Amino acid sequence: MEEKQKFIDHISSGYQPKGPYIYLGAAMHEGVTIPEAAVKIPLKMMNRHGLIAGATGTGKSKTLQILAENLSEQGVPVLLMDVKGDLSGIAKPSNGESFLHERHNKIGFPFEAKAAPVEILSISEQKGVRLRATVSEFGPVLLSRILDVTSTQAGIMAIIFKYCDDNHLPLLDLKDLKKVLQYATDEGREEIEKEYGRISSASTGAILRKIVSLEQQGAELFFGERSFDVKDLTRKDENGQGFVNIFRLTDIQDKPALFSTFMLSLLAEIYTTFPEKGDSEKPELVMFIDEAHLIFDQASKALLNQIESIIKLIRSKGVGIYFVTQNPTDVPSEVLGQLGLKIQHALRAFTAKDRKAIKLTAENYPISEFYDTKNEITTLGTGEALVSALDEKGRPGPLAATMLRAPMSRMDILTGQELDEIIDHSKLAEKYNKEIDRESAYEILSEKINEAEEEQAKEKAKSERKTVTKSSSRKHTTTEGAIIKVLTSATFIRGVMGVLNKLIK
Repeated sequence: MEEKQKFIDHISSGYQPKGPYIYLGAAMHEGVTIPEAAVKIPLKMMNRHGLIAGATGTGKSKTLQILAENLSEQGVPVLLMDVKGDLSGIAKPSNGESFLHERHNKIGFPFEAKAAPVEILSISEQKGVRLRATVSEFGPVLLSRILDVTSTQAGIMAIIFKYCDDNHLPLLDLKDLKKVLQYATDEGREEIEKEYGRISSASTGAILRKIVSLEQQGAELFFGERSFDVKDLTRKDENGQGFVNIFRLTDIQDKPALFSTFMLSLLAEIYTTFPEKGDSEKPELVMFIDEAHLIFDQASKALLNQIESIIKLIRSKGVGIYFVTQNPTDVPSEVLGQLGLKIQHALRAFTAKDRKAIKLTAENYPISEFYDTKNEITTLGTGEALVSALDEKGRPGPLAATMLRAPMSRMDILTGQELDEIIDHSKLAEKYNKEIDRESAYEILSEKINEAEEEQAKEKAKSERKTVTKSSSRKHTTTEGAIIKVLTSATFIRGVMGVLNKLIK
């Protein structure tokens, strides 16, 4: 009993906040769940970022679902990156299966079925509220990092944006940017170089190829109008619950450049738009990035640096970011060092590489007198996890092997009809799903080029008419001269006179 009480006191020292909290579950000791050792995460610490990691099938997505629905219930809007397509069920209450009640009996917490208000968002051809951003909003620096261009090419991008600003050429979508680059290489080269300096056609050609590569991943659907206002991510329903905004990303798993582009633009826009919050009782917005390795895979060093910088700074805006991935090593160490909450599900040691990864993972958690962390990671069951969190004062709490609560919402996807109903009743869909294609750089420069070509054609035709007239006049004069020359020649006169003499005789 003394050992049990000692364990309860140990867990309670870090997981009994006085203010609002999220109940995660009950800690386990020597394979036994102890309801008195409740694991509660202070709501005010949810903007300190976090990690949910573990092998396939260990319950990562359900843990994400638990956190999202509980944040929503406490009035905190949520943004979910649904890469696998298995999170939409949060819009419907759980069916309340018997095994859910059994789990909650073990942790000593009553089970309740609830749904959360949901918006379905999309940046691809899938149904949902369409998210877009203009090329101008990205700016030359961010766009150059996304395209991974050289410093020389980045300088040309800056010139292109400056030229468009000075000449009132809106850069809305990728066809606008491509048109300006083509214009700078051909018809407008002299005009631009006179004002802004020399532009290499080899560099513009390289930039165009990078843009085409991005287009092949579907980026043309993302760039354009109407631009999405990130403040719409912080909406609440009539009951004060925060909306859970679910991005359907199931068709871009093989398009990491598009995913990175979208994520970076979204984070940058949130950072520049949201006001400074400092320490508050709850976050303004919490983001969950499922399959987080997609952000970091194939990303350039410049792009990674940009992501790391924003993650370090965005916390002050009241925004928390949570990465969901199989292995913590999928996330750069610079980012891992910024995370306040870590939820580690089981990892499997099938190979020497797996064992090495488990050893490294265990070293990232606090040393505990109650757990052999390295061994614990390999023996956790489904819906169980090692939890390390910050207390209300920002201090690391004790390590807790936790039996997690069950989601209150459906642990399955919505049907096609249910998805359609949500989208049909969405106020955001009315606002953003109408495509706008106003006059921009593409149309203005196309008209300018057409006018120049028409003027050239007129000049050419005029020049050709003058040439024909001169040629005709020259030909007429030459003919007359030849006739006169013949008529006045001695041979012709002698011939005529001879004929006349014969007629007289």
